[in-house]
Order: sequence, then structure tokens, then C-alpha cells
Amino acid sequence: MSAPLQEHDESGDAPGSGERRRFILDDTGFNEVPVKYRKFYRKWRGAGDALAPNEVACPVCKVVIRSTRELRPGDRVYCMPYMSRLVVVRGESGMLEARVAY
Repeated sequence: MSAPLQEHDESGDAPGSGERRRFILDDTGFNEVPVKYRKFYRKWRGAGDALAPNEVACPVCKVVIRSTRELRPGDRVYCMPYMSRLVVVRGESGMLEARVAY
């Protein structure tokens, strides 16, 4: 999992004013992408797995895409194993999901 680096940005404003939390990513051993990008991906671990605020799952290949910053609806991410651009949206369950960008 990724650990929060700090609660809010360096600007010192209140946390609710639009800043995103930052996260330190560790290498997860994901071997389907080059070594340089392995910290940005991990495998979905099944039914007991939960996504962090900086993670979203690819709807096609079920790989978890990780970011150094908190993800919000409208953000764009790239799934390197699927080679596709995705858009982060809020799903029916209220959780963040990724959809293929057209």
C-alpha cells in the first residue's frame, strides 16, 4: 500500500480548499511494465482488496493504477498494460472508478 506523505500541500491552506494529499509509492513487484514504472501499478488482490484514495482499477485488465497524488473525478490516468487512457469517474457505489476515455 502507499503511505501518505503529508496531509495537504505546501501552501498551508485548509485541507478542504482543493489541495490533494500526496503519497509515497513503493515498488510492488509488478513485472508487466518496465522497472521505471512498476511503482505506479499493482495487481488486484481479489475480493478483500480495497483501493486507496490514490488508486483506481482498470476496467479491462483489472490492474490497479496508482498515483503520487489523490485521484478525483475528471483526472486522467494511463494503463500501460492495456495501453489505454482512462478517465476517473465516481461510480454508482460512490467509489472512484476508471472508464475508457474516448
